[in-house]
Amino acid sequence: MASAQFLVSGKITDQQTGEILPGATVTIQNLAISTMSNAAGKYTFKNIKSGNYTVAVSYLGYKTGQKEITVSSNARLDFALIRSTNVTEEVTVSATRASANSPTAFTNLTKKDIDKNNSGRGFEYLLEQTPSTVVTSNAGAGVGYTSIRIRGSDPTRINVTLNGIPMNDAEDQGVYFVDLPDLASSVDNIQVQRGVGTSTNGAGAFGASINIQTTTRRDSAYTEYNGSAGSYGTVKNTINLGTGLLDGHFSFDGRLSNMTSDGYIDRSASTLRSYFLSGAYYGKNSVLRLNVFGGYEQTHQAWDGVPEDSVKFGNRKYNELGYIESTGQNYKNQTDNYNQNYYQLLYNKQISPQLSFSGALHYTHGYGYYEEYRNNDALSDYQITPVTVGGTVISSTDLVRRLWLNNDFYGATYNFNYKPDNKLDLTVGGAYNEYKGRHYNNIEWTQQSTDIPPDYEYSRNSAKKTDFNLFSRAEYRLGDVLLYGDVQYRHIGYSFLGYDEALRNVQQQVGLNFFNPKAGITYQVTDNSNVYASIAIGNHEPNRSDFVNSSPSSRPKAENLKDLELGYRTSQSNFSAGINGFYMLYKNQLVLTGALDDVGEAIRTNIKDSYRAGVEGNARVNITQQLYWLINATISTNKVKNFNQVLFDENYNPVNFPYQKTDIAYSPNFTGASTISYQPIKNAEIAFISKYVSQQYLDNTSSKDRALPKYFVNDVRLNYNFSIKGVKNIGIGLLINNVFSAKYQSDGATYPDVEGGKVANYNYWFVQAPINFLASLNLKF
Repeated sequence: MASAQFLVSGKITDQQTGEILPGATVTIQNLAISTMSNAAGKYTFKNIKSGNYTVAVSYLGYKTGQKEITVSSNARLDFALIRSTNVTEEVTVSATRASANSPTAFTNLTKKDIDKNNSGRGFEYLLEQTPSTVVTSNAGAGVGYTSIRIRGSDPTRINVTLNGIPMNDAEDQGVYFVDLPDLASSVDNIQVQRGVGTSTNGAGAFGASINIQTTTRRDSAYTEYNGSAGSYGTVKNTINLGTGLLDGHFSFDGRLSNMTSDGYIDRSASTLRSYFLSGAYYGKNSVLRLNVFGGYEQTHQAWDGVPEDSVKFGNRKYNELGYIESTGQNYKNQTDNYNQNYYQLLYNKQISPQLSFSGALHYTHGYGYYEEYRNNDALSDYQITPVTVGGTVISSTDLVRRLWLNNDFYGATYNFNYKPDNKLDLTVGGAYNEYKGRHYNNIEWTQQSTDIPPDYEYSRNSAKKTDFNLFSRAEYRLGDVLLYGDVQYRHIGYSFLGYDEALRNVQQQVGLNFFNPKAGITYQVTDNSNVYASIAIGNHEPNRSDFVNSSPSSRPKAENLKDLELGYRTSQSNFSAGINGFYMLYKNQLVLTGALDDVGEAIRTNIKDSYRAGVEGNARVNITQQLYWLINATISTNKVKNFNQVLFDENYNPVNFPYQKTDIAYSPNFTGASTISYQPIKNAEIAFISKYVSQQYLDNTSSKDRALPKYFVNDVRLNYNFSIKGVKNIGIGLLINNVFSAKYQSDGATYPDVEGGKVANYNYWFVQAPINFLASLNLKF
């Protein structure tokens, strides 16, 4: 009997109406396995050994159901769920997320997944094991500036929302999680969508969307300490506090975090601090939550990487930024400094059993600068008149400058969800956001006397961007078929200081209108598997540099993407898997060329035709109750057609290098990830984690002299949890990164030119640390 295996199945319905509830999440908690109820509301777990289990069912808008079951033969366990008297906060982000059977490729991460991997490294490392993902660290040790690419797309093409509110910078469109250090400690769940995905707020998604939801309701009071320490002087301390639910209506949560690291690269130290405060009121049919949170970062500049020559000579840590030519020393305050504070007011309302509303008001203020040492700069570049000292005309000098940014971002988001029955799920929503950025630059010190006042401001300009969108999304069930439709209209207005036709710096205006339709279909093949297909169109505006460093005659066009996805998903009790094929066809994709525009700045240019095509696969295999294997892999081809690179010779004459068909920069043809987890005893885990990334190119020429070599890295994660009197949980962990000390670089940059009639390559690598560790301690009270 102990070795026999049985079926556990059942049906999920509404207790009051008896209606079936498709798409409910059913979990056997003891085994940590889940499945979804099918179109008929039924679920099945296969190959369950005899024993005692706890089965839980969750469904949006309903109270979680939970039952105990003793399995000694095939068993049936039905659930009749009760509608929740309190609105669940999942409504806050549901408008921008894919549902269980949506015809798009996505990965969900729960709080348990997040906590298991939240050892102190950058936020992006939480997502490193998801399909088609590459993560890198400027400092080489995972702390400070970290970054992510999904399907070869960098953060400027990855839409990131926090509680449905855009996080991407409105002007350069990047996302800087370093400005919110230890955000992971206040996150409840994450969804990563690959491709165009569903309609969302903020810039259009060209590679992926990352949708983050922060702290939700916890009914019991808690105090929690999380600390970690390890290689390269890395130390993190975090305290979380919460009141639980007070008087059945109120809750308050708070967090303080502090982190320091010396970094692996020379002079790449980080000092990071953050806080998170949240208060909520729970009414019978509504939730009102105020989040106030922010962060401060000071990072020594390592954002140029290590010169290739230094790596070849064995110095993998050399940082040339801040080098003082006159003394041969390094400038100690070559740093980036930034503060960012967020304010979010979130409101959810269950208007009727069929209709709900979710809205948010938000405001973000950011300010800071980076400071750098400049060797022998011309005074004319700073609008300074040369001075004569002792009969000598001083026209250049070493100097220290600060480049400032002070910005405000605010707006409102809203959506209505209408679900009259189990067939139709309709969402209508939109957002209006404004951004105001003030860019100004100061000189702090000059080596030569220049007669300028202290903190001399030599340039200033302002920008304003408005972003308005409306969207409507519907899912409709016809038996075993789910029909999906999604349409979005987006208007962008951008005012910036740029060049006119006469090359005068004047305020410019640009207006863009985008229409982004999506359609798809999902067919339920069996109770536990489905096949889906979709087509989506996305549009993406140029960034600040594209506009500022061009004139009306050379201004770039917006990018367009047609994304086709076809996939299959299955979920069994001991096995779940998915395979997804994609074809992403770009028009007017913006890529760097090496050329200078009509105002003398490096430019990106529109390439008429380029594409990405590939297959993603992922699986989870529960080999035994103690051993499971997570694995994913992506095989792809990523091509640019008719690319013309322009390089410059010693006399600054342009030299053209035409290419017919080449690889898109930073787009590996193969990525793979594996996690093998074993629980030798209760509450203990040993995990062996692997990541493989094939060769990438640093530009769009497929030149082997400008290529990032393939790499294969392995980590080990150890966790053990226990409790003693007075302490609910004591968790100790050890993360050993790069256990085999592979010498690799996960990112880079290249600056080729023409010297003596031949191409000379100047490559820079973001080298990653050899074997290193982070030990962690978690205390819950």
